[in-house]
Parts: sequence; structure tokens; C-alpha cells
Amino acid sequence: KQWYQRRVRELQTFQHYLIQINLRTCNRMKNGTSDVCSPIDFGLEHTKVVEDLSALKLECEEHGVCLLEYKDEGNLARIIELITKDLSEPYSIYTYRYFIHNWPFLCFMATVEEEIVGAIVCKLDVHKKGRYRGYIAMLAVDKAHRRKKIGSSLVQKAIQTMIDHNCEEVVLETEITNQAALNLYEQLGFVRDKRLMKYYLNGVDAFRLKLWLK
Repeated sequence: KQWYQRRVRELQTFQHYLIQINLRTCNRMKNGTSDVCSPIDFGLEHTKVVEDLSALKLECEEHGVCLLEYKDEGNLARIIELITKDLSEPYSIYTYRYFIHNWPFLCFMATVEEEIVGAIVCKLDVHKKGRYRGYIAMLAVDKAHRRKKIGSSLVQKAIQTMIDHNCEEVVLETEITNQAALNLYEQLGFVRDKRLMKYYLNGVDAFRLKLWLK
């Protein structure tokens, strides 16, 4: 119960933070000829809040879902299994270890009855002009446990941790055909920053999505 109450307070803090910075959202291009938004297309007239707090309580009471920080290599095999099912191209174990060993505080797992059913893997490093940029490398949720806000909750947890470490923006790439992922991230305030042609090994283009925090 104490853990659940603490998570609710974290979400309230995060929601307040987004309201205060008046998170910029992208205006759709009027002529409909471009899928990508440039910085000049942003307006401050709309405040993008992650979602209603009632929908982002991790639904622990209803679904028994809890978020945990990565512990050790004992979690790695299940994380790889989950993510590999959703990948359009394979990652070597060294890629996983690069992210998880360097930024273990940005790897989170969603569990149901002690079984790992979701995972997110991120990093945080210095970008241009000394700005801290977060990067969401991998996100996956077991098909049997989707539609429970697990993916949104994992992303929120990662972003909140990045904010705690002075992150100013978060980026990621996703296939232009992955509408579910696009919907998830855009509902969380991400915008389409750039189209990357034939980004994946299967020849599919990618959108680079970006969330400005400051």
C-alpha cells in the first residue's frame, strides 16, 4: 500500500511538472503533406499532460501490476525474451548489456505475480551544448498483458527518472508502420521530429520522436 501511494505521488508530481513547463505539442501541418513537425510548428496554446491521473495509477489494484528497477543478470534473459518478440531486427546480448550495465537506473520491469511482463531500457547522456538527453532504446509488453497501461507507465517511470537527473529532452525511434507505438508516445507528448529513410534492416522508415522537457 505504501509503495502504491508513493507511485501516485510521483505521478502527481510529474503531471504538475508538465503543466508548469507548458509542454509544447505539435500542430498538424495544415496541408497534410508532411508527417514530420519542425520546431517552428510548436504552439504553447495547448498544454499536453501525460494522461488523466486516474488512468495512470499503474492500475496496481485492478491488474496487480508493479514496477521494479532492474536488479541483476537474473532479470536479463526474460527482458531479452520480451523485447526480441517485438523487434524488427535482432540485438546482441552486448547491446543489452551496454544499456543496462551503464544505466541500470533507467531499466524498469513491470511484473504481475513476480513474472516480468514488460520492460523498458533507456540511457541518459550529454548531448549538444552540455544538455542531458534521454533515449528510449527498447520497450516491450507481453501480449497477454497489453491494454493495461503498462507501456505508458513504464515510459512515465523512465521519464520521471530522467527528469530527476536533469534531463532536458527525450528521443527514440520507431517504425512508421508501428501505429500502436506512435499512438502511445504521442499521447505522452512526443512529436515526430524527423523521418529516417530505410532506417531498419527490413527497409522500413523510422520516425524519430522527441519530447522536450525544458
